[in-house]
Amino acid sequence: MSEENIKLLKKVGLKITEPRLTILALMQEHKMEHFSAEDVYKLLLEKGEEIGLATVYRVLNQFHEAKILTRHNFEGNKSVFELAPTVHHDHIICVDCGKVFEFNDTVIEERQKQISKEHGIQLENHSLYLYGKCTDIEKCEK
Repeated sequence: MSEENIKLLKKVGLKITEPRLTILALMQEHKMEHFSAEDVYKLLLEKGEEIGLATVYRVLNQFHEAKILTRHNFEGNKSVFELAPTVHHDHIICVDCGKVFEFNDTVIEERQKQISKEHGIQLENHSLYLYGKCTDIEKCEK
């Protein structure tokens, strides 16, 4: 049990429970990945954890509300989660295999601020998702 995770859950006002600590540790173990609730559930089963799918959904939603995780809807209505990033980044998604690449580009970021300013909007937050297809068909994880 990580003392840091216990402190984090207390800080955001969540009760310390075994499912929350287990799911948080799993997300930290795979920090550069984007997981659906079903993905998290399968990983928990592989590790021999007995946490139900409904609990996984509930915990992921609680973590999102507490800003521990960020929710994305890359594939229509299917939500995926990642640890809340410390540095802003955007995403490129392959529409065939669903692979997600993260990137940050200062030119794009500046241009978005300029466009917002031109329209009289004080930019507070944004998400940029680019969709395409893997150019290397052999490496595409269809």
